[in-house]
Amino acid sequence: MSALPAERIFHSIHLFRKERVMLDADLAALYGVETRALVQAVKRNARRFPADFMFQLDGEEWADLRSQTVISSAWGGRRTAPYAFTEHGIAMLSSVLNSDQAIAVNIEIMRAFTRLRGILASHADLARKLEAQERKYDGQFRVVFEAIRDLMEPPVPAKKPIGFRPRK
Repeated sequence: MSALPAERIFHSIHLFRKERVMLDADLAALYGVETRALVQAVKRNARRFPADFMFQLDGEEWADLRSQTVISSAWGGRRTAPYAFTEHGIAMLSSVLNSDQAIAVNIEIMRAFTRLRGILASHADLARKLEAQERKYDGQFRVVFEAIRDLMEPPVPAKKPIGFRPRK
């Protein structure tokens, strides 16, 4: 199932309660099943999904998610808060959804989580190395370190003034 784009998986990973999770609807789409079928299978096997494997978003988290993405709140929209699955919960899903597609998708998701951990670790490692060099060379290269830090920050777009400007 290497045809599954890693970007699609990366865009489906969210951060809730300081955990990287994937939502039930995103997982159902990847597995090729309806969301309600996935949730039903999980509820039938509730013992396999303790709180550190899966949790349901609370009202505030769900409202925040709806404001970030365009999720219909009118007729036909989702009426219950989504379930969020941690990496361990996603691994457990392959035993609940026992199909070839579920197993192949789980392998790709596990690879995506591993790559994401590597990216985050390398960024943290780079920041630690920069701090060590800054302490070592203290004031000698302050301008260089400030320039590097500025490059690590995303640029802030310049705002145009609003209003009427008289002619000169």
